[in-house]
Amino acid sequence: MSKTTVSANQAESKMASHSDAIGHGNSPAAWTCVIVMLVGALISSIAFVIASTPIFVGGLVVMVIGLIVGLVMRRAGYGVGGSKLQNNGH
Repeated sequence: MSKTTVSANQAESKMASHSDAIGHGNSPAAWTCVIVMLVGALISSIAFVIASTPIFVGGLVVMVIGLIVGLVMRRAGYGVGGSKLQNNGH
């Protein structure tokens, strides 16, 4: 076997299939993080258009708060595979 054949076989074995779970972050922690950060981006975008530096910085602060809230929620068990999201029979 040549090196190209071996590397092609290795590449095929590492490729994802449709049955593999790729983890899109579909959890309350991820959704909360994204929504809060989108609100911050909206605030910053509006502030940019009206040329208001304090409001722009406030929007950036909201985006950082969204990131922190997402991390805290993940550690509290609301992330993907978290303890609060385990199937309880419902």
